[in-house]
Amino acid sequence: MAAIRGKDTKPELLVRSGLHKLGYRFRVNRKDLTGKPDIVLTRLHAVIFVHGCFWHGHSCHLFRLPGTRTEFWATKINANRKRDNAVRSALLSDGWRIATVWECALKGKGRLELQGLLTELTTWLEGAESLLAIRGLDLSPGVASSMDASKATEPDATNR
Repeated sequence: MAAIRGKDTKPELLVRSGLHKLGYRFRVNRKDLTGKPDIVLTRLHAVIFVHGCFWHGHSCHLFRLPGTRTEFWATKINANRKRDNAVRSALLSDGWRIATVWECALKGKGRLELQGLLTELTTWLEGAESLLAIRGLDLSPGVASSMDASKATEPDATNR
């Protein structure tokens, strides 16, 4: 696990590069903020986390619990999820706005077009919403896809 990067990952670099090209200026991994967010836009009082689907236990096609040492991995990933929730609560209570870009939005079968992802992100940055989650397209049959969990629709029960 020593070779696993904690910062400057390919998905993170894609988001940072896109935001920079659009004229946004930011800080990276600010140590004085809870959770050391991947991207910090101080002027907009917003932080962006770029989460790997495996390490943060995202329910998408990129996450699968390993078949060996299952208990170890389940414990580790659940601890990451708990830490994510604690970090999110602390930042929200400090008045920060939080966006989470999931790896599946940038990679894999259900990836989104980068320009569309950046448009959704910049719309959020210029808006007033506190939270945003951008995830890849849901590839399971009968489920509507959405970039924002608050806009997601439930699967139609008649299609089962």
